[in-house]
Amino acid sequence: MSNERYKLHPVSAVLNFLKGLKELLLPFLFLFIANGFNLDAFTQGSWWDRIPALIGLAALLFVGISGVIKWKRFMYWVDEDELHMQYGLFVKKNRTIPFERIQSLTFTEGILHRPLKLIKVKIETASSNIMDKSEAELTAITLQDAEALERYIEDAKQGKKQVTFHGTDETLENEEKRKPFYQMATKDLLLLATTSGGIGVVFSGIAVFLSQFSELIPYEAIYSELVAFLHFGAIIVITIVFIVLLIGWLLSVLLTLINFHQFTIWRSDHQLTISRGLLEKKKVAVPFERVQGIQLHENPLRQLFGYCTVMIESAGGGLKEEEAKVKLFPLIKTEKAKRLLPELFPTYEWPKEWEHSPTRARAFFFRLDFLWMVPAVAACSYFFFPYGLFSLLLLPVVVGIGIWQHRSTAFATNNKVVAMRTRGISLRTFLIEKRRVQSMELSQSIFARRKSLASIKTTIKSSVLGTKVKLPYMEEKQVVSIMNWFRP
Repeated sequence: MSNERYKLHPVSAVLNFLKGLKELLLPFLFLFIANGFNLDAFTQGSWWDRIPALIGLAALLFVGISGVIKWKRFMYWVDEDELHMQYGLFVKKNRTIPFERIQSLTFTEGILHRPLKLIKVKIETASSNIMDKSEAELTAITLQDAEALERYIEDAKQGKKQVTFHGTDETLENEEKRKPFYQMATKDLLLLATTSGGIGVVFSGIAVFLSQFSELIPYEAIYSELVAFLHFGAIIVITIVFIVLLIGWLLSVLLTLINFHQFTIWRSDHQLTISRGLLEKKKVAVPFERVQGIQLHENPLRQLFGYCTVMIESAGGGLKEEEAKVKLFPLIKTEKAKRLLPELFPTYEWPKEWEHSPTRARAFFFRLDFLWMVPAVAACSYFFFPYGLFSLLLLPVVVGIGIWQHRSTAFATNNKVVAMRTRGISLRTFLIEKRRVQSMELSQSIFARRKSLASIKTTIKSSVLGTKVKLPYMEEKQVVSIMNWFRP
């Protein structure tokens, strides 16, 4: 393999400029607010009044020039077992990433990439998971070169020799003609969008944005206006709140439709490739060797209609636990998922029979919540009488949820896989291959020991801290059998 240097596409200069512009957005907005939202001062005021505008223009010019310089100075090349990059604005830096450290390549196709058939490649390693960002990026290379780089790295890991690095149009055409293993139907996508619960993400995003200007927000004036608004009457207030929630829900539906547009899965001999997105098309490769377990997630509404979300617990996730979870099927009929999973992962067979938590364990699922809620309900009933008496309705709800959790708790094992089913409010089913289990821990309180009950916690290598699955209050003999199953 020759050490021929390769450069990024010139559109990288534009992407660098836009990235720098994004970082300048808050400072520019601050200057605009500090100037009293007065644009005339930038054009008709004195030189002193025009200083913020001149600073802004100088910053824009610097960001534009630095974007071009970064593109010109960036080079990358590969040899037999390493990826090399050279870059830097003022100081030239060299980075070498051994192929054995590369866990995956993530392809992203943005609005500027798509017309030119370009791809941004994110290179993920174990250290990038700890730093909570990718190890390195190739901001704009051709799709052929990105796929050729991915194949070259995989072949090098398997000890195969390759002579060429660049991809060809013929290779790309073959990839496009390959029949997908699964493609999300429009009906399922609409159902996913309407039941996603993304309204919380929308409002939290707005809250984070406004928090950047907390010192400039007149909270006292807003509070006064809010008090005056409440005098209009309950019906008007409820109507306005409903409209706000409806707008938030519609935005969450729109975001989900954009993010999961044309969700498609391809399967090869050694990995799964997942592609999705409308404005920004993402392509993620998940090697089979990184799959640590399978999780089926069913919230009550989706479970009622027979739907679930299937996620892969993948080794090498980030600092946050959710970053280690790859959505294999964002929304799919549960029965269909049970049929497709063995086709993708032959060892992950769906259990035919489950062993449930014993009847005598039922009270353990709600008694602690019940005990701490009794004094809270009593206090509400006394201090807010008679309306506080409505808090008594919480007690049967707590008991009902506990009984529901008890009925859902179960496990099953075969020679290679253990299946664990638990419930908070949503039902979660984990399928874990024996060789992927990092540890199993048996725990037993004094009260559980008297009833011959025990709990077991299983840890798999997913995210930096690992994913833990706890199966509570099972028959002690059942827990011991799981521990014996795990022993070599």
